[in-house]
Amino acid sequence: MSLTLEQVQRIALLARIEISETEAQTTRGHLNGIFELIEQMQAVDTRGVEPMAHAQELSQRLRADVVGEPDRRAAYQAVAPETEAGLYLVPKVIE
Repeated sequence: MSLTLEQVQRIALLARIEISETEAQTTRGHLNGIFELIEQMQAVDTRGVEPMAHAQELSQRLRADVVGEPDRRAAYQAVAPETEAGLYLVPKVIE
């Protein structure tokens, strides 16, 4: 896939970007280069390749999932103007 100069100018118009003829030509070259790279990457046979979460095989150090602070919800809600069923009530701001 390659873009025409008119398509680049249309994209710039939709993005509300003012672009000169020279800039449009340069941008067209850059975008077409990106599309060529994407086509090359899509042509690679990846069957049998397992997806990876990271480029390096690293294991994450995990900490124990334990509570580190006491539950202070009651104390925080005691100073709130209005609460109900453990939730903060706020005035309606949108009609």
